[in-house]
Amino acid sequence: MVYLSRFVFWAATAVLSAPDAVLAQDAVASGGLAIELNEVTPSEKGCKLTFVADNGFDQSLSKVTFEFVLFDQKGLVERMAVLDFRDLPSGKTKVRQFELPGTKCEAVKSLLINDAPACVGEGIDKGACMTRLKTGSRSAVDLKG
Repeated sequence: MVYLSRFVFWAATAVLSAPDAVLAQDAVASGGLAIELNEVTPSEKGCKLTFVADNGFDQSLSKVTFEFVLFDQKGLVERMAVLDFRDLPSGKTKVRQFELPGTKCEAVKSLLINDAPACVGEGIDKGACMTRLKTGSRSAVDLKG
């Protein structure tokens, strides 16, 4: 009975985490880039965004920046910001955090990755960071790409 309970717990855990695992696996399998909005938390300056980035390209990216559009609860553009994800080594996962001074987290309904002004890596097409992008969110704030 104890073994069955442990199996049921393990199976439930695997099923609950599957969508996020699939996002990262899809990016790696397709040779793409996965960006997950992991957490949105208030900070002393405003709002802190935490992202998990998985580089599924065969090549490392030496510089990646994304232009984000923040939408408020009414669906109106609250602001635009370019966030520098710096380097993303091939086959690796990195966590990146960004402060948005003057922004209240509860006012942010969704984020859109509008463009990738920088997508630099040997043998990487400039547009690859957008055309081979997968997005997801674990927070109450949606992330689209």
